[in-house]
Amino acid sequence: MFSAIARVFKTPDLRRKLLFTLGIIVIYRIGVYIPSPGVDYTAVKQCMALGGTSGGLYDFVNMFSGGALLQVSVLAMGIMPYITASIIIQLLRVVVPRFEELHKDGQAGQAKLTQYTRYLTIALGLLQATTLVTTAKSGALFSNCQYPIIPGNSIWTILLLIMVLTAGTMFIMWLGEMVTEKGVGNGMSLLIFVSIAAGFPGSMMNILQNKGWWTFILVILIGLVILALVVFVEQSQRRVPVQYAKRTIGRRTVGGTSTYIPIKVNMAGVIPVIFASSLLALPMMIVQFNQPPAGQNFAPWVEWINNNLVSTSAPLHVLLYVLLVFGFTYFYVSITFNPTEVADDMKKYGGFVPGIRAGEPTAKYLGFVSSRITFAGAIYLAVVAMIPIVALTLVGANQNFPFGGTSLLIMVGVGLETVKQINAQMQQRHYEGLLR
Repeated sequence: MFSAIARVFKTPDLRRKLLFTLGIIVIYRIGVYIPSPGVDYTAVKQCMALGGTSGGLYDFVNMFSGGALLQVSVLAMGIMPYITASIIIQLLRVVVPRFEELHKDGQAGQAKLTQYTRYLTIALGLLQATTLVTTAKSGALFSNCQYPIIPGNSIWTILLLIMVLTAGTMFIMWLGEMVTEKGVGNGMSLLIFVSIAAGFPGSMMNILQNKGWWTFILVILIGLVILALVVFVEQSQRRVPVQYAKRTIGRRTVGGTSTYIPIKVNMAGVIPVIFASSLLALPMMIVQFNQPPAGQNFAPWVEWINNNLVSTSAPLHVLLYVLLVFGFTYFYVSITFNPTEVADDMKKYGGFVPGIRAGEPTAKYLGFVSSRITFAGAIYLAVVAMIPIVALTLVGANQNFPFGGTSLLIMVGVGLETVKQINAQMQQRHYEGLLR
């Protein structure tokens, strides 16, 4: 392994890209700890020491910001507005024909869609920054803390804070694009990876301090097994064989080759888990914004939401989580994988699946295979998503348990993709890649 890393840094161009990527990551992590103007950082530290957000909406969003959200730093919004904007633009391809045309229009169309994503990111950043400032100002960000996080009441202070938080999101988006252009890997994915990995040591130390060495070692062993299984499933695919007929063009004979269509078991990636978690976070927000006055009980309907939808161990919460993961998995795969389009492209270039007629029969066959594979992928995502809930019962961890759910899927997916890109660049310059 060390010899492979040494080969990477001996290649000047690749070394320059890796050092550039590491530099961007360092800048990003420094920004997480820079306080926003108008925020009492001493009060923030005291409120964080008291806790009060475990298992709620803010812990989930805080994971994607690398701990910046609960510190109300200049990068508190993290990359979430950009993720949301990207998903919305991707979903709009289904209902807006113009977006689908741009998607098929090559590099020029993709550049236009990227521009739309940036504009939508600014709008969502302003909206979410306003929500965060309002929440912090009202004291709902830390339910157990009475210290004023934003002591000033000036409208100019509030507007400045909203603009700084939005600018922080745009700065993160720019950093990600710079990594994609001049570094190694997908910049946005790497920044999300770094944000999640930054909270990993703290989560493990909490388990060690609260549960002792035996539980700590058991969690590590179980985590390694889960990690190996996730890597195995993420690399698994159903290969549909494709044969291309021979064609004579002028004096040349082309075609006659065999290949395959790789249909991954988990084509949807981590998107269904994020969607399901985001929807189930809405009841948590409703409860947090309907806190009763001191000395009074919750309203009956708020109490029911708190017991059945907010509590992660409640049977209804678990059932809804699994159903949402299944539904979003099929929905997202239906958007990203179009059997009819694949079958038409195959027919255009003289390709066919052995034993299946070209055209509509091929599209039906690919849809049938995709549906069966997606069912297995949905079960896999549901099981992985349930790991934090099981960990909550066995270890007493929160929903951001380091070896489960969204965090594990993102870390494994980004790690595998980055290693593949480094390996491909190594093979371009040497016969031997990063991995043997």
